[in-house]
Amino acid sequence: MKQEETNIVSASLNGIRNSPRKMRLIANLIKNKEIYLALDLLTYSKKRKISLIFKKLLFSLLSNWKIKHNQYDVENREFLLYIKEIRVNQGKTLKRLRPIPQGRGHRIRKRSSNIIAFLDKKRKT
Repeated sequence: MKQEETNIVSASLNGIRNSPRKMRLIANLIKNKEIYLALDLLTYSKKRKISLIFKKLLFSLLSNWKIKHNQYDVENREFLLYIKEIRVNQGKTLKRLRPIPQGRGHRIRKRSSNIIAFLDKKRKT
């Protein structure tokens, strides 16, 4: 069990200016998928801005995997690299006021997200 834990690699992005609700749509699309399949899914996704953010995260995961495993061949035919878990949490919220009639103001909340992803390997079946 301990050896399995050493194979897990993580990467995170903080303070992304998109709401967590929108980010979770794409996160759920690529969760538990093989990393190259996830990159293909993101390439052809309609949510371009969010897809680019997740691609950046996946490339960071691959880079961290190579560093941790001493330039381990990521295209090894024996194992598959897959996204074990991906979490999207709410980050800081910027609060702004929008003027409305009679001298009042409505609060506008500009939400941000924090993403953390974990990469693991499993044997091909």
